[in-house]
Amino acid sequence: MEAKELDQISAFFDLLKPGKVVVLLIGLFVIVKLVRLMQDWSENLGVKFPSRRLFILQVSTILSFSLYIFGGIALFMGTVQPGKELMVAVGGSLAVAIGFAIKDVVGSLFAGIILLFDRPFQVGDRVTFGDTYGEIRSIGLRAVRLNTLDDNLVTIPNSKFITDVVASGNAGALDMMVVVNFHTNIHEDVERVKALIHEVVVTSRFVYLEKPVAIVVEEVEFAYSPALKFIVKSYVLDVRYEKALQTDIVTRVSEVFRAEKITRPTREIV
Repeated sequence: MEAKELDQISAFFDLLKPGKVVVLLIGLFVIVKLVRLMQDWSENLGVKFPSRRLFILQVSTILSFSLYIFGGIALFMGTVQPGKELMVAVGGSLAVAIGFAIKDVVGSLFAGIILLFDRPFQVGDRVTFGDTYGEIRSIGLRAVRLNTLDDNLVTIPNSKFITDVVASGNAGALDMMVVVNFHTNIHEDVERVKALIHEVVVTSRFVYLEKPVAIVVEEVEFAYSPALKFIVKSYVLDVRYEKALQTDIVTRVSEVFRAEKITRPTREIV
């Protein structure tokens, strides 16, 4: 019995030979490098073919997951070459120890796989998670990386997206609805104002005219006085131009209002 245990211990330390460890580390470095090169290549390809950008990024994400998981397993089995007896003897005790040590990582890994196939959002989507809004840059083994409109890179563990609410603005499509609000004096001609706003929106170079432009009117209180609120709903042709469309509409509508003498609501001073 003691001889068998000594053989198992000897076989275990045989796995930790410097040569095998070096090869394993080099292999892991190559896998990570390949994934990063593939992501850079997909970004460049998305620039060349903008209409297929999101599809390219989604394929890149699936390939990255596959390379990490299957490449890692193949590297370990090919380099370490553990025997059956050793795997049975060491596997049980290591499973318990490693399970406690990396339970959060494993949870995030399985959550990432769920995100990949359930697809509540995809790479390239504009999403709102809690108080954070931005574009999904990558879905990794452990976390999702989200780029905010202030160009901050936010890292969120995959498991968070399984339990919390997340809203996707474009759900895998290039176009997305952009909402802009305007307020005018309560006495303005509603149809005239709607026509002026509509003309500005449909002539914007960032608007996606394959989908309708809608203008909803509400009577609200603004600046402590009654006012008309015009809710402009239009679609941007690419989510990257979301703020460009919003800025273009606001700038040009403001110019039209001044030229046409459309009055804005102001606080009445008594």
